Amino acid sequence: MFSTRTALSTLRPSLAAVSRRPRRPVPRRTFVSSTIHGLSEGFLDLAIGLPFPPEWPPYSCTIILVTVVTRLAFTVPFSVWAKNREWRAENIVVPELKREMPSIHKQVQQQMKQDGFRGDKEAVIAEINKRSRVIATARRKELLAMHGCSPIPTIAMPIVTQLPLFIGTSMVLSEASRAPTVLDSETFFTLTSLSHADSTLTLPIMLGLITLANVESSRWFVSAEALQREQQVAKWTAERRARGEQILEPRKIFQTSLRIMSVARILIAAMVPGSIQLYWVTSATFGLFQSWILDYWSMRRRQRSAIAGKEGSSV
Repeated sequence: MFSTRTALSTLRPSLAAVSRRPRRPVPRRTFVSSTIHGLSEGFLDLAIGLPFPPEWPPYSCTIILVTVVTRLAFTVPFSVWAKNREWRAENIVVPELKREMPSIHKQVQQQMKQDGFRGDKEAVIAEINKRSRVIATARRKELLAMHGCSPIPTIAMPIVTQLPLFIGTSMVLSEASRAPTVLDSETFFTLTSLSHADSTLTLPIMLGLITLANVESSRWFVSAEALQREQQVAKWTAERRARGEQILEPRKIFQTSLRIMSVARILIAAMVPGSIQLYWVTSATFGLFQSWILDYWSMRRRQRSAIAGKEGSSV
């Protein structure tokens, strides 16, 4: 009896401690996680419901189809909008500013005479160019605002519209690829499973090459006027660096950053499930062809405008 009570008394503290041990909190779904989960379930249902041929992999085909449809619906209109603004800036604002430059130079020379500026020929030319750049920059901003083609909205709008779609779709596919999932049983191209990364790294390397091709091919359709301006800016930059000035070239910095990002995307894509890899490659391929089409359309538009201008001047 004594031994039984002793045993029970020794067990009570441990039992009490167990009863007082805090329970592990059950994770609750937030609005975002619930939305992502619901969209992932809807994606899986959509893949089953679409009338693909029996020999086609339904989930892979649905990823490709959803990518193309969403890009057409949500990104292409804003890309066309931005391309139109770029065209107005290059073909309306730049020529108009070029026509105004002689009057700006005259205005600067008159101001310098009123200010009693003195110096040798090189100093006078440098001062004229300095003051003219300030006036031309302010006038350029006025013309850009007047024609509705300010550069910041033109650059930011496509990014703002594409980034949420890209991140959201990647999160939905990541949720759909969580085990247990039906994506584990489907293969596509070099993917042995849509829920696992490509072990051959074929899709990540394709993604990096497509991204790099998009960066390098951006100069295929550049106009002769734009190339001439770039050469003039490069000449001015070289002259200023020869004088010991520190010059930053945002365009070259941006191009270098995009090239680095092409390599970084390979490393990042190698760590995500195959469904996301397929989505990223499809989206990058769509973006590449979209850039080619819009740049070619802009080039043809410039050519038609130039032909119309020549015909108008001849008449």
